[in-house]
Amino acid sequence: MSTETVFTVEATPVKYGSGAVDESGWELARLGVRRALLVTDPGVAAAGHADRVRASAEQHGVEVVTYGRSRVEPTLESLQDAAAFARDARPDGFVSVGGGSAIDTAKVADLVLSHPAAVMDYVNAPVGGGRKPPSPLLPHLAIPTTSGTGSEATTVAVLDIPELKLKSGISHRYLRPHQAVVDPELTRTLPAAVVASAGLDVVCHAAESFLSKPFDSRPRPASPDDRPPYQGSNPVADLWSARALEYGGRFLRRAVAGADDLEARGSMMLAATLAGIGFGSAGVHIPHACAYPIAGLRHEYRPPGYPHDHGFVPHGLSVIVTAPAAFAFTYDAAPERHEHVAALLGAPGSGRDALPGALRALMRDVGAPDRISAFGYGEDDLPALVDGARKQQRLLVIAPREPSGDDLAAIFRASL
Repeated sequence: MSTETVFTVEATPVKYGSGAVDESGWELARLGVRRALLVTDPGVAAAGHADRVRASAEQHGVEVVTYGRSRVEPTLESLQDAAAFARDARPDGFVSVGGGSAIDTAKVADLVLSHPAAVMDYVNAPVGGGRKPPSPLLPHLAIPTTSGTGSEATTVAVLDIPELKLKSGISHRYLRPHQAVVDPELTRTLPAAVVASAGLDVVCHAAESFLSKPFDSRPRPASPDDRPPYQGSNPVADLWSARALEYGGRFLRRAVAGADDLEARGSMMLAATLAGIGFGSAGVHIPHACAYPIAGLRHEYRPPGYPHDHGFVPHGLSVIVTAPAAFAFTYDAAPERHEHVAALLGAPGSGRDALPGALRALMRDVGAPDRISAFGYGEDDLPALVDGARKQQRLLVIAPREPSGDDLAAIFRASL
């Protein structure tokens, strides 16, 4: 079988800077939107960010209908609710205001409105039907309010499926928002714990992307339509991921320490977008595959700084907690690249523990849990965690060293 010779890098157009949110109405009008569905969550709405976007939209002749019950860490049920609301509202475009959860909710509502089908039909196989949208979606303007996640630049929407006790996703190039507005001023209201979780997500995105299997080691697809969104590391994605890692090492600790440090929080927002572009081409692998069952099996943890109406593990915490063990496992596949990631994070060193040590120090310094036992897991949960991770084959296939079930068990055990 011949190997791949082609890679694709696509990027959301980004408008960045303090005060950029006040141009959101102009952007919606430019995209041809006349009736927008604004997707947000109660916390973001209470901070006044959604009202600011609505006012800008209305100044530019765009009618706005608001869906304000986006759920932090969306579930299948919450996404179905948003899709049903969108069908009744009949918008001709979307604007999301919030963290990755609100942006992902808008992505799925847009998908189902543009190409009607059950949400599970679009969820990645083998969990769902893996259906592909046949053509682009309605315009979507994404406005992040957290200094992390990067959903404004990605092709993925993540959801929790409690009935199956796992998380999965919907992945297709058409899910990428048409435009992003990234305004550091919107992060002033973020609690430090949320900044820490989102920032660790950025770091993990970028590290996994940079360390993914090279694109030209994959089999050539039978058709361009069969080329996966996550294609493996490549020279262009490496540039985006490396800069995101550099920013994470320089600015995450400061972003957590000070709400008024707009240089740090803005730089982490920019790092999130850069990492989103990078992993949108190269992909993520073992830490994210492990994160889905960590977030999906138990819903007991009550994270500080987040809404307390339901228990959940924030995505950034669920991905970073197994990353040290995962990268110790993959080290032999590309020692110099692992050491380069550690250096980009500001912790130069050599050997298998250089990168894991850098990540543990970062978790410690921003006050994040560094073991999965903090989320209520123990040795008895290992079989279920491994089973959940093994279901994420679209991720595991691009790991630089593909893990067996025993390897995943060892990664989880080392992370307890």
